[in-house]
Amino acid sequence: MDTLEHLNQSLFLLINADPASPAWRIQAGMFIANRLILLVPAALAGLWLWGGQPQRGLVLKALAGIGAALFISYLCGALWPHPRPFAIGLGHAFFPHKATSSFPSNHTIIIATLAFTLLFDRRWAGWGWATLALAAVVGLSRVYLGVHFPLDIAGGLLLAPLAAALVVPVWRRVGNPVTAACQALHGKLLALPIARGWIRA
Repeated sequence: MDTLEHLNQSLFLLINADPASPAWRIQAGMFIANRLILLVPAALAGLWLWGGQPQRGLVLKALAGIGAALFISYLCGALWPHPRPFAIGLGHAFFPHKATSSFPSNHTIIIATLAFTLLFDRRWAGWGWATLALAAVVGLSRVYLGVHFPLDIAGGLLLAPLAAALVVPVWRRVGNPVTAACQALHGKLLALPIARGWIRA
């Protein structure tokens, strides 16, 4: 474990920016680290509002997988707490962050779980690979900015397929009725914008 932790810290120091890093690079890292995750809710909302039943089923399955991923992440933090780099005075952090357990990276596991949900449903595999690449880039940017270790990102990427896979057998049983019920509720709650053609019924 000491060897692994030494490797983790050494890799962190190789990736982490320093005060001499160009300002544009830090700003780009900040955008990637803290803003690109917003593509996840935006994409899911778009698929739900303007997609058909297959897309809406995919949205609900992805949300279930992300819920499972965050529960797994919570358990890891509760059972095996690991300090963030700045909490032990290592490297440089470029934005404030609570000193919560660092393993795994929630940003990474959320995006990667969506990616594996897409990959496991082969119709969306191309988007799945692109989303997985996004998860890795977002994760590395958070190492660059000093709020995560490399193994936090690796942990998120490794735990994400487990979370997505846990949902698959459950969704085979309940996916269609859950999607139909949610679509019925959608039709009632959003009747006005549906009637005006702004979103799909």
